[in-house]
Amino acid sequence: MFIKDYISKDFSCFHLTDSIESARDTLEDFGYSHIFIKKAHHFYGAIAQDFLYEEEGTLKDLEHQIERFAILEDNNIMDSIRLFYTFNSNVIPVINKNEKYLGYISCEDIFQDFSRYPLFSESGAILTIETPARKYSMTEIANIVESNNSKFYGGFISLMSDEAIQVTIKISNENLSSIDATFDRYDYRIVEKYYSDEKTDLFKDRFGFLQKFIEI
Repeated sequence: MFIKDYISKDFSCFHLTDSIESARDTLEDFGYSHIFIKKAHHFYGAIAQDFLYEEEGTLKDLEHQIERFAILEDNNIMDSIRLFYTFNSNVIPVINKNEKYLGYISCEDIFQDFSRYPLFSESGAILTIETPARKYSMTEIANIVESNNSKFYGGFISLMSDEAIQVTIKISNENLSSIDATFDRYDYRIVEKYYSDEKTDLFKDRFGFLQKFIEI
């Protein structure tokens, strides 16, 4: 799950001397949210699509709109989720430790990789449960699910404060009523729940579900 295993190389970096029009044309061909800029053989930053329609001339005229974000080739793909969300981007530049541009990863590629895991691919139930921060235990949460003969596909912290922690979990559809009752008996409060047998209904926007990881 390292970034270097997902790098694509067909989306080149521009120079500040390149025309805005050429960058705009390339971006429209690929359908990405940003173009990338390099300066003196090093990665310099990215410019969002909207700014390419505000001016004509060279990319030097848009230098003040450059955003500095990239990911290292030896990072884990989990590290990319925060960048996709923070910069409202569907593409992220990949660099090495010397800040040389190596290529890019796309939101679609990362999503496709995640979607094959049971947390996202299996039909089932999504529950968000709340517990006092002092007694939080993912092991106990998983044990409650499995003690009711249901499968625990995974989960993550979706909200955390000094007083309380909310955990969003994905489980199979077996014995949901008894799971609810057991959580109640162990003083967990069910904040949200969604039950469905249809994968398409359960994850109409599965990348939105992935983005909740940034709240950890």
